[in-house]
Amino acid sequence: MGLVIACGAGTTDIDGSSTVFPITEAMVEDWGESIGGSARLVIGVSGTGGGFKKFCAGDIDINNASRPIKASEEQKCAEAGIEFIELPVAIDGLTIGVNPDNDFAQCITVDELHTMWSPESEGEIKHWNQIRPEWPDQKLQLYGPGVDSGTFDYFTETINGEAQASRGDFTSSERDNVLVRGISGDRGSLGYFGYSYFVENRDILKMVAIDSGVGCIFPTDETINNGSYSPLSRPLFIYVSKESWVKQDVKDFVGYYVSYERAELLRDLGFVAFPESVHALITDRFERGLTGSIFGGENPQHGTVEEILFENQ
Repeated sequence: MGLVIACGAGTTDIDGSSTVFPITEAMVEDWGESIGGSARLVIGVSGTGGGFKKFCAGDIDINNASRPIKASEEQKCAEAGIEFIELPVAIDGLTIGVNPDNDFAQCITVDELHTMWSPESEGEIKHWNQIRPEWPDQKLQLYGPGVDSGTFDYFTETINGEAQASRGDFTSSERDNVLVRGISGDRGSLGYFGYSYFVENRDILKMVAIDSGVGCIFPTDETINNGSYSPLSRPLFIYVSKESWVKQDVKDFVGYYVSYERAELLRDLGFVAFPESVHALITDRFERGLTGSIFGGENPQHGTVEEILFENQ
């Protein structure tokens, strides 16, 4: 699956996260309309990890990523001589969704999510009443992103304490729409995906609040942006090859992508846009061509996106 905006000689290849795909797809279409399509942009969806494999091999210009680059991926890029510019583009809140007919799971704790999804639960936790006794003796059907997904990495690290640590007996897909269809058609289902996919499918899914110890909180634009929807809020990224950055077509497109003027488009898509001050820091980082990772890699920085960007100007 992919999107092509074509006209002219230049080619920009983009791949990676299914969560970030709708943003990049909309940016490509919007940019193409604004300039009359003076370049060729091809977008694929192979998951964050799959995208980084291509990116660090020099096969694509831009990688969509729903998590920061890992130290091992950064090392592979370095070995191949691939320098990159890391750009946050929006904030997302991983959303827990169940079938609309589920009338009992209104809120779930982080510990209960761990009970559902931990590696030790495989073959053992099979029914809802094993999570909470007052819930029905109904078969639990789990849906989640595939192992190449940055959403899978983020969720497993946050809920199970280690990226990629998960039970394996769940229905997986790199495509969020497949998960949405599965959950909406299975009465005993539960799954997770980016907030925008719930917003897009709120008529066929039911959202579950998360209790991390301070009460039940639903993901909304406000709770995701202010961090109260914890611990499942996260920034989303694009990674731009420094070699591609020198191309005027790529510079023009990415400059358009990260500008504050696109904030309304992000909100229309169901993502949470950064304040104008953060967009200014992101744009500055891109225009200066600052390379390397400050959010991931060997030495990930901690704090809000604005704090991390400001401290690494």
